[in-house]
Parts: sequence; structure tokens; C-alpha cells
Amino acid sequence: MKKSFTFIYIFAVAAIAANTLSAQSKTFKLGQWTEIQNSIVRELNRSYVDSLPVDRIMKAGIDAMLEELDPYTIYIPEEENEDFQMMISNTYGGIGAIIKKAKGGNVIINEPYFGSPAHKAGLSCGDEILEIDGVVTTDFTASESSSRMKGKPGTTVVFKVKKVRTNDTVSVSIVRERIHLPDVEYAAMIDDTTGYILQGGFTENVSSEIRKKVLEMKEQGMKRLILDLRGNGGGLMSEAINIVSLFVPKGTLVVTSKGNTPESVHEYKTTSDPIDTQIPILVLIDSGSASSSEIVAGALQDLDRATIKGTRSYGKGLVQSIRPLPYNGQMKVTTAKYYTPSGRCVQAIDYRNRNEDGSVGHIPDSLTKEFKTASGRIVRDGGGITPDVTVKAPAYSRLVYALVLGGVIDEYVINYARKHDSIPAVDDFYYTDQDFEDFIAFAKTQDFDYRSSAKALYDKMKKELEADGLAESMAPELKALEKALEMDKEKFLRLKKDEIIPFIEEEIATRYWFQEAGIKVRLRYDEQLKKCLE
Repeated sequence: MKKSFTFIYIFAVAAIAANTLSAQSKTFKLGQWTEIQNSIVRELNRSYVDSLPVDRIMKAGIDAMLEELDPYTIYIPEEENEDFQMMISNTYGGIGAIIKKAKGGNVIINEPYFGSPAHKAGLSCGDEILEIDGVVTTDFTASESSSRMKGKPGTTVVFKVKKVRTNDTVSVSIVRERIHLPDVEYAAMIDDTTGYILQGGFTENVSSEIRKKVLEMKEQGMKRLILDLRGNGGGLMSEAINIVSLFVPKGTLVVTSKGNTPESVHEYKTTSDPIDTQIPILVLIDSGSASSSEIVAGALQDLDRATIKGTRSYGKGLVQSIRPLPYNGQMKVTTAKYYTPSGRCVQAIDYRNRNEDGSVGHIPDSLTKEFKTASGRIVRDGGGITPDVTVKAPAYSRLVYALVLGGVIDEYVINYARKHDSIPAVDDFYYTDQDFEDFIAFAKTQDFDYRSSAKALYDKMKKELEADGLAESMAPELKALEKALEMDKEKFLRLKKDEIIPFIEEEIATRYWFQEAGIKVRLRYDEQLKKCLE
């Protein structure tokens, strides 16, 4: 017995000593590298041949260091604090309008927000901003103009504006307000019994807004609810917990966060009474649904409280905290991973193994673990939330991406707004075949990459063959293939007419009847939503 006690004592002492040495080693390494880094910077400052760009190289060094950890731990210097706060709260001081730099022209109003100072002052799509507070904007980028438009709520900014339809030049004085971009982008009954909520983010008080909308739609006869989290990149974890609490009993576990110590483990349960624990819920997700979206979808799935449809979510199961730094800087640092009620970690096993859109790549089942929902259904970890029913979204052609991302549709819609004083109410507005002829005439004058995916792959293949010295020997075959793939711009536009029209229709509706109207048009053509409702 005495020998046994002695052995345990020696083992305990050895373990304590090992932990102490490990902690000392960690501290020593940190001190060593800090000293080396400081010595390098001092020596560069003393010896480097040119003037040392200290701010630039130190910021680059910090960014590179943090990139080695994970994609979400970042340094925010003082000058970027305002943009960071905008990202967190979706709020800024300004006039409430999206602007753009016209090709070869001035900055123009692209899209005012409904009820914003810009809207109340009569600014509309296509109005050109000639001056801001007496400063000519001709050489300004859209970003520079936007910075001058923003400011403390209650202050005044004066514009010289060329009106889109009359060409009159007028002076417009606007008092800035606190502009909050709503996370609940749309909420309405889409048929006699189905309520629909499109949620774009998780900033402060979004749960209260959803609560309000759900109660309103219940009074309108809602018998089932669709919560659309497609493309929702997340936000505050507290708001995700509050949203789940609307539909499950008080005291229900929603999410658990775990850091690198036992003390960092925290369970988050609902703390308020629900508004409805019985109404059927359908949650829509896709590869753009991340973070807090995955907390909501994962919790409702694990609790068997909702059916999840769509495609697998992004796979971000990391919790970030904000830490203050000297000189008014901040660091957003990953402090924990979060786990759904069944114990799943949503974080991708390897966040460097990603698809082109950044979402989690393929994870074989052999690398994942099984977990069980409240009713015993099997779910898996490994990255993201896998829907109960997979419903893929339609794939768009390369041409449509070129028209949208290249700004061709945007430019056309502004041109359309110049020619049309009004359009019918959104429920009665449809973009006609005759209108599409006008678009084709406009698009033919625009410079954009209208190649098909097959033609783009052919061009890449041809370059590879030329690099390998094989193109000349295969010239006849290549020429025949190129001829078969060649398609002129107009023919390709007509071929993809049914893909293009919904995008044009949505953008036009938004310019005349604001953001909710654009969403109504989008839902009109939302084939993935229609299949999910089946």
C-alpha cells in the first residue's frame, strides 16, 4: 500500500512538473519569437536602403500571422472600426442609398432604401451626383463618394444632382439619419396558410422582429412557417438562441460552446417562453448559410422541431469574441467551437478543404460521427448542416453570371429607368418579350464575356495544347470543334432568355417599388422554394 501511494505521489509530481515545463516552454517560445520580431523590425528601420513603410509591413505581418490560425481571427485597426461596426450591427449614419460609378460618368443613385432620407428627399434611380458639399465628384470612386455621404446622424449633407428624367440640375439638402438595414428582408403570407420569412442576418434585435412577424402572420391564418436562411452568413449567437426559443419550450438546450479549457465550456438554453411549439416549420438552407444560421437550423433539426430542406450549409462552427487592443484597435479572435444539442460540431473538419464558394468540401462518412436527434434520427458531423431533404437550386449559365456580375443588367436597368416614368404595381408587373428585344439591343453594345462554359473550356484546352506543342498537329479537329461551339452574342442571349428575364424583372421592380418588391419578383421564379413546398 505504501509503495502504491509513493508511486501515485511520484506520478502526480511528475505530471505537475511536466505541465509546468510545458507552460514555461510555451511562454519561452512566445518571448523568443517576440524578441526576434522586434529585433528584425529595429534592424530594418536602421539599415534598410529605402524609407521603411512601417505601417504597411507590420499590418501585413499581423494579417499573415492570423491567417495561419483560421479565416475568422482578424485584426481591426482604428481606421476600420466604423466598417466593422457596420458589419456587426448593419447600421450606419447616412442617407440610405446604394450608389455606383457609371461607366465613363458620374456617381449615380442606383437604389434608394424605402423610407430613407434619400427616398424622402426625392432621389431616385439614375440621378447623377455632381457635387457633395460643394466638392465636384467627377473623379471620385463610388467608395469615396459613399464615405462623404456617411456621417453622424442629424448632420446635413448637400448634393448637386442632375435628375434622371428631366435633366434638371437641383440642389438637395439631406439630414443624415441612423440607417439600419433590416435582417428580416421580407415577411408575408405566400398563400392562405403559409407564412414566409426571409432572414438576411443576425444583428441585434432580429429575434424580436421575427417574433413580431410570426404573431402577425398567425393572426392572418398562418398554419405553417417557412424560415428562409439561404445565403444568411450569420451574426450574433445570442440572436440565434433567441430565435430558436420562439419555437421550443423554455429551458431547452440550443447550443454548447467549448474553448481550450474546461472552464470555457458553456451551455446556452432558452430563457423565455415560446410563442408556438406546434406550428410546422420548414427551414431553407444552402451553402451560404453559415454560423448563426447553422445554430438555428442545427438546433431545430436536432430537436425535431423543423424540417430542413435545401443543400448543405457552409460549415462554420467557430465562435468569435472581440478583444480590445492598444491604439483603439480590436481583434476578432476565435475562442470556441459550438455544438448542436445532439453534440455535433458544425465546423468543417478541415476549413481549408472548401468549395469554390467557400463552403465545406466533400467529407467522406468514414471521417464523420453519428449523432441522434431527440426522436432518434441519425445525423452526422463533419461540416455544415445536412438537410433532411436535399433540394438543389437551379444552375445558371455562364452567360447569366457575366450579365449580372459584369454589371450589364445593372446598367440596362438604369437606362430603363431613364425612359420610363413608372411601371405597374409589382403584382401586375411582368417584363415582356418586346422589352427583351430592347435588352438585346442594349446588351449587343456592351463589352462582356459572353462565351458559353463549353467555349471557355475549349479556349483553356487550346492554350494547354499550344503549350504542349500539340495544337498544330490537331488543327483540323480543333477548328471543327471551335466552329461547333461558336455562337454570336445575340443568338446566345435569345437562347438564355428564360434565365435572364427574372433577373431584369427583379432589378426593375426594386428600382421603382424598393427592396421588398424585388424579393416578391424573386419568389415568383424561385423553383427551389416551389420544390421545397411540394
